[in-house]
Amino acid sequence: MSEHTPKKTVLYCAVCSMPPEYCEYLPSRKKCEQWLEDTHPKVHEQLYGDKAIVDKMAMSTLSEEKEAKEAAKMDKAEQKSEARIARELEAKLSSKVVIKRLERNKRKCATTVYGLHVFGIDLKSTAKMFANHFACGGSVAKNPQGQDEVVVQGDFSNEIMDIILKKFPKVPRENVEIAPEEKKKKKAPEV
Repeated sequence: MSEHTPKKTVLYCAVCSMPPEYCEYLPSRKKCEQWLEDTHPKVHEQLYGDKAIVDKMAMSTLSEEKEAKEAAKMDKAEQKSEARIARELEAKLSSKVVIKRLERNKRKCATTVYGLHVFGIDLKSTAKMFANHFACGGSVAKNPQGQDEVVVQGDFSNEIMDIILKKFPKVPRENVEIAPEEKKKKKAPEV
């Protein structure tokens, strides 16, 4: 009746998460090729061996000059990609998570947490986690600079710092700081 077709297994690159046949078109192709050579030498030989290169050259319609330009273009794209990754890592290491206590009314206060988004932490789920943990209101709001921050009703500065360090190991301890409290100045009585 119906014949069963065998399942196909597709190999995906651990560097770029694409099939190895497509790695040569990405900026990370050298890293992908190194990974393929280390983990799957037979597939590497099929794609990047001498015979494969000769076959690709025969199929190519580009002149040698255009191929050199394409290779230079790919190298430049790879360098840009590596520089972008380095910049993102540097920004992540230099950014701070700031926990600040805001006084709303005479006895009411709120705690704001800014800077978690840099470490790839979802602010909405974090606000919900804080609200559930402290049994209070928690939300994501825009600060005066127009950037998102987590707002928790109540004074939980130290507890929030402990929770951030425990739940999010990506955030280094040195990058979490509690902002000093700013007291509101009372107006001088007019004479």
